[in-house]
Amino acid sequence: MTGPDPHRLLVFREIARAGSIGGAARALGWTQPAVSQHLRALERQAGLPLVVRVPRGVRLTEAGAVLLRHAEAVASRLRAASDDLAALSDLRSGTVRLAAFPSAGATLVPAAIGLLAERHPGLDVGLREAEPPEALDLLRTGAVDVAVAFAHAGAPPPEEAGLVGLPLGADPVRLVVPAARTGPAAGLADLAGERWIAGCERCTASLVRACADAGFAPDIRHATDDYVVTQALVARGLGVALLPGLALAAFRHPEVAVHDVPGVRPRALHAFHHREADQIPAVRAAVLALRDARRADQASASGQAPRAGS
Repeated sequence: MTGPDPHRLLVFREIARAGSIGGAARALGWTQPAVSQHLRALERQAGLPLVVRVPRGVRLTEAGAVLLRHAEAVASRLRAASDDLAALSDLRSGTVRLAAFPSAGATLVPAAIGLLAERHPGLDVGLREAEPPEALDLLRTGAVDVAVAFAHAGAPPPEEAGLVGLPLGADPVRLVVPAARTGPAAGLADLAGERWIAGCERCTASLVRACADAGFAPDIRHATDDYVVTQALVARGLGVALLPGLALAAFRHPEVAVHDVPGVRPRALHAFHHREADQIPAVRAAVLALRDARRADQASASGQAPRAGS
């Protein structure tokens, strides 16, 4: 015997609840012949009669009573499924997983998670720290839902079929020198004789490009991905460095000075997700929270009131 058809089980449940085929037809908005047809098909599947006709309707057989218990269970699970889907749709529940590079993970992302907690308390949010190439790999493989990444000036953001990137604005790159030094540099060319502290492979490539545009090759003495270590080295007079605004917002050593340098271009920030995920409420809410958190940060830096998110 094949398993009973779930749809016919629900029709049978209406027959049992109404106590008659006519009553079930009225409850379902069907014709009596249509309801009878489903009942006969279900009895063929069961191999047993499920009801007997009585003067005022139908009465369940022993097989019918057994099957009704399963029909009630099916109806209950369907109600639960509907409730769960509704909770996901209106963000009373759900999960969203983020990946972000360290300085965004220390600044932008916590602010966005805070917004999500205010707007959708039932949403479960997880964060993984990863540099942009690794974060995008996590996104491609489905390990995360949103990847926060950056691209240095002169390096376009990744373009890949199926991925969408929401611009989160520019992150200015600034010169970090020992606090004892006086006066900013007029341009990178004035720093040709300095010892430099470089960062990750992509950051080092960006530094080399910027210095090449200024007419010199930087004397790189140290390399570290850690912006705290970078500033500690600068504070000791062991070199100068270029650091992005998010890194300086996350940590600022008291014995360094920070200056804007003409000709040093900002890096671009993006939040990436799969194109189809735009229809997933939790992903859409996370991307909007990242956008609004970034807008609030930029407005605060410029002394303006942030615009309300849409």
